[in-house]
Amino acid sequence: MVKKPPIGMGHFIMSLLILFFSFYIIYPVILIFIQSFNVAGHIVGTYEFSFANWIAAFKEPDVLESLYNTVLVFVCYTSISFPLAVIIAWVLARTPIPFSRSLEFMFWVSFMLPALTTTIGWSLLLDPYFGFINVWAKNLFSLKGPMFDIYSVEGIVFAHLMGNALSQKVMLLTPAFRNMNATLEEAGRVSGAGRIRTMIRITLPVMIPAMVVVFMLNLVRMFNTFEIEQILGTPIRFFVYSTQLFDYIREVEPPAYGEATALASLTLLIILMIIPVQRWLMSRRQYTTISGDYKPGLVHMGAAQKPAFWLICFMVALLTIVPVLTLLGGSFMTRAGFFQATPTYTLSHWQTVLTDPIFFRAFQTTITLSMATAIISPLLFSMVAYILVRRRWPGKALLDTIFWASAGIPGILSGLGLLWVITGTAGLSWLYGTIWILIIVVILQGKLTSIQMFKSIFLQMGDDMEEAARVAGAGWFYTYFRIWLPLIAPTMVLMGILNFVIAAGSTGSVILLASRDTVTLSLLALEYMTTSTGGAREVAGIISLFIVAMTAGLALIARWFGFQVGVKDR
Repeated sequence: MVKKPPIGMGHFIMSLLILFFSFYIIYPVILIFIQSFNVAGHIVGTYEFSFANWIAAFKEPDVLESLYNTVLVFVCYTSISFPLAVIIAWVLARTPIPFSRSLEFMFWVSFMLPALTTTIGWSLLLDPYFGFINVWAKNLFSLKGPMFDIYSVEGIVFAHLMGNALSQKVMLLTPAFRNMNATLEEAGRVSGAGRIRTMIRITLPVMIPAMVVVFMLNLVRMFNTFEIEQILGTPIRFFVYSTQLFDYIREVEPPAYGEATALASLTLLIILMIIPVQRWLMSRRQYTTISGDYKPGLVHMGAAQKPAFWLICFMVALLTIVPVLTLLGGSFMTRAGFFQATPTYTLSHWQTVLTDPIFFRAFQTTITLSMATAIISPLLFSMVAYILVRRRWPGKALLDTIFWASAGIPGILSGLGLLWVITGTAGLSWLYGTIWILIIVVILQGKLTSIQMFKSIFLQMGDDMEEAARVAGAGWFYTYFRIWLPLIAPTMVLMGILNFVIAAGSTGSVILLASRDTVTLSLLALEYMTTSTGGAREVAGIISLFIVAMTAGLALIARWFGFQVGVKDR
């Protein structure tokens, strides 16, 4: 008879982790599903269950239309960004293009720019009435109408492309292309195939697993978009899942909680069908591009090399430089795009921002939220990853499943779930509108990326150092801080930067939980962008510039700090 191991500290820690993450990740989702059948109409109070909310949701044309719009926008920007990202990643990784590493880093910079910032910047350029480009085109070509209206479905798709729909895919695909074995392509050329045929018949089929993984990671986040559709879709009554959910809760009197929870539950069922496929693809062992006969190599593009370089430079400029410079220039104009205004230039918008007490409160909240997330997230999730990889404690599979099951839960949905939890649980209602609930939400927002990154690092490291520490009498906690922490310090700096950026630009996940006292810069900028007050767009642009300055400043400091920590060569 096999004797069961005694219950020890490992069982206690795993139980604590499972209970904590289940309460803040899984329980809110379950509660949303239950509340979708509650027709009482109150957050806290008596419960009366029926299918009335679901029937009303399916009868309401806005609900199904918002789901259709969500899929439509996703299909449009994905069908453009994915092939383009594959080509750019291949050029950066597989050809001797000048400054390839620097150009790749610029796509990282683009990813770090909040979607809110780029959207405001491009709205100042492409607004149908006063956008810089449309104003210039009218004067130059004597056009009667706008050349391009960003307040349209096409404009929303374009804003996604200029946001991180393209840059994120380039970030993920470029390392995979760089790790490809050059002997495979050499074999194709030896057999007489040209560059294009070799790419189509050999390079792309070999990279299909990596491309499928990137596609599935984007698919489960299809319902996560909020800022772009809220800014560009609301004026034309074009709603997607997240903006329709927000409209039911915040913009309707009385709030339509029944329809909101039914909509959330309906999309949750869709997400639950996607996640198993995504996890199955991620767990397959068919991604090997480096083996014992690995040979790095580059493909020369000949005369096409220089045009490819300049086209990628042009794309990088559109993604980063153009929106930021537009925000900066528009902030000094009386009305951005109105060069005939008197006076044309002014400092009044900066005075409005710098004399607004709400701005300083929002700035303080954003700094606190972002710094807390940047510090806590790497520490917490590196320890969770360490436990999942290095400890043989029971419950690891369940804990890992909790994280993967929450991968596709949209930020607006998790915010709604936590709203139900803290308002319906005794002793937690005080959390509503405080900085503490915002910190919890934003930390959990970056959980999967952080954990998977740290897991990959721990899987690459041998067990001999930990075994030596164990022989010396060190426990796992002491071993983690004295051995593993110095080794993973550069990765912790990287994840701290990414989590800082996520926190600084968060809107959908915190908009239902923030109060006027805990409004963030991103929420304040979003509020200005969705009002029709004169100068509101310019003020929103200035607030976005502060977000960019915060994220860029931290990135530079953290980049310098990253070289000072960790293991150094002597």
